Amino acid sequence: QLDRGCALHTAARDGLSSMSSQDVPAERPRAVFHTSESDPAKHTEQHEGRLYNIPLEEVKAVFPHGLPHRFQQQIRTFNEARVMVRKPALELLAYLKGSNLAHPAVRYVICPGTGCPEKLWLLHPWQCPRPGWTLGLGATWGTHLWVKNCKELLQSSYKKDRLDQPLQASVWLKNFKSSNERFLQEIKTQKKYMWGKQESTEKGRPLGEVVEQGLARVRSASDAVGVVLRELKQQSHRGSFRLLVAVDGVNALWGRTTLRKEDKSPVSPEELTLVHNLRKMVRNDWSGGAIVTTLSQTGSLFKRSSAYTPQELLGKEGFDTLDPFVPIPVPNYSPREFESCYGYYLERKWLQHEKAHTEDGKAELQFLSGSNPRQLDRLAGPL
Repeated sequence: QLDRGCALHTAARDGLSSMSSQDVPAERPRAVFHTSESDPAKHTEQHEGRLYNIPLEEVKAVFPHGLPHRFQQQIRTFNEARVMVRKPALELLAYLKGSNLAHPAVRYVICPGTGCPEKLWLLHPWQCPRPGWTLGLGATWGTHLWVKNCKELLQSSYKKDRLDQPLQASVWLKNFKSSNERFLQEIKTQKKYMWGKQESTEKGRPLGEVVEQGLARVRSASDAVGVVLRELKQQSHRGSFRLLVAVDGVNALWGRTTLRKEDKSPVSPEELTLVHNLRKMVRNDWSGGAIVTTLSQTGSLFKRSSAYTPQELLGKEGFDTLDPFVPIPVPNYSPREFESCYGYYLERKWLQHEKAHTEDGKAELQFLSGSNPRQLDRLAGPL
């Protein structure tokens, strides 16, 4: 028996080493766990549990805001980017394709169970609707970084009781420009914006000029983000573009921060300009798009590590703000999904232990991991 909190790596090695020498090699044909259909928009239930390839040249273009660190390591190790087609992702994509954009934006909250890597859950939906959803508004992977370990806080020149994060804001603008540059000349500002006594952006100018202003004058970056979000939100109902708002770790927008003011008093999330503006984007008081968010245990500062339900992670204020929303629960691997992941590890020679290549070895991995994606990844690492 395994005690809770035991060292799974050691247990896996000992368990695999103690198996019978008459184990049968567990070989799986490639077709079982791969699909040649690389266009996520064409994925159906027939592709469920299979891995599709994202060309490496597309990775930076589609995901300029970066990728989860563990997934980046896997890409470097295997020299390819493979993502599994899972049922919750297919469910979400079906919702997005059937959206009535004349209605207020529907909020979808991806709710990974304990041990499910929530950060990977925006990859498939974010890549898929981009051809049809002309504008993608993606928060950085790890919104929780906005509320902790921020090296530079400046008093806002727009609202004295708010604090700007110019470095984080400039990174967001850079990523937003990279993934949406071809649309930024088509969308025009609806009013004149002043950036100081001498600098301004006139009404009717391309939205790209606002982005460039924030990049050229880092001090104005937080205000530039606010202008971009305001313009997109106010113009989305026209139908000239469809807006997909994706926020990883949305629960970080409520609760507490680790940040301190100059007088050492704590900073609340609503005092941060970036958080204030992003909170407005996850309200469903606009139309012409959809809002897709994930809940992150990493983003739940000062909450117990066992918290994983929406009520626990969001807190009362966050839950009330997002309610109503469509929850998308993410379970552990199904038998088919586990088989695909295991087969992929074998194919890439990631499982080096001789017993890991047997049917008994596979069963041991499935038992020890409980078919939990994160635990399986941790177990497979040293094997």
